[in-house]
Amino acid sequence: MSQTNRPVLGQIGDYEIRLLKLFKTVVECGGFSAAETELNISRSTISVHMANLESRLKLKLCRRGRSGFSLTDDGEVIYESTKRLFSRLEEFRYTVNELHEQLSGELKIVSSDSIWLEDEFSMVEVFAALGEQAPDVNVSVDVAYMGEIERRVLSEDADIGFIHYHRDLEGLDYHHLYQVRCFLYCSDRHPLFDEQDDEVIAKRLGEFKLIHPGIHTNPETSAQLAGMQLAGRAYHYEPRAALILSGQYIGFLPESYARRWVDSGRLRPLLPRQKTHLLGVSAITRSHGRQSRVRQLFLQLLKAQLDRP
Repeated sequence: MSQTNRPVLGQIGDYEIRLLKLFKTVVECGGFSAAETELNISRSTISVHMANLESRLKLKLCRRGRSGFSLTDDGEVIYESTKRLFSRLEEFRYTVNELHEQLSGELKIVSSDSIWLEDEFSMVEVFAALGEQAPDVNVSVDVAYMGEIERRVLSEDADIGFIHYHRDLEGLDYHHLYQVRCFLYCSDRHPLFDEQDDEVIAKRLGEFKLIHPGIHTNPETSAQLAGMQLAGRAYHYEPRAALILSGQYIGFLPESYARRWVDSGRLRPLLPRQKTHLLGVSAITRSHGRQSRVRQLFLQLLKAQLDRP
């Protein structure tokens, strides 16, 4: 009984790579017509190239007709494989560029909104050192929520994230930087501002609305919120501070962040011996994935700042 010879794909060269790029663009544009502008070639030329690719692979990749453009089952498989191929090629290009002596490119950082000008840790000095040692590196910084920061670092959409430490996620490395002390504050517009009796304040705390970050925090922080009226949510410090300053809410803020308003007489801490907790700040990076000399340098600069007396 004879076996049917199956077609075998031979050497893949520049020509096949160009055809696969065209195929990927056609799929992502949704058809030949939509791909004309993106590829800057005519539909008839696209059709010829697609026919050549199908002939080269000995597979039917797509259907065209009145019902529109669609992929065959084989086409779906080839499209997914094409995406993986170009992802590997991009990773190779990235690796080669990383090997050049002069560091260049972009360092993508995503963080919460309150770490940049802390007294406990000078990011100013870290960025100054980065500029001196890698002047061709550009820095981009986005502000995001905790979960979004973790997601973007895990997906390598960001090189490094800065978060208030609250858990260990698989796939992330945590570089603990410093801790900030938080207190419960009210403003000069709030009924408790002029109350000096701590016993009275403690009894009345539950009467007043509290603005909180709206995320699961560490046990120490959660214990501080027990028995309080969790009425409003504001993850970022700036809107949280505004709501506290309005007199409509009380809420926790880092001591260093609130200091400007305490010094000007607009905020005061309530029950500072009881209503206080420490909040850790960590840099996070992906445990596995592509290596980045720029990211490694930045982590070294963070450590150098930590080691300063």
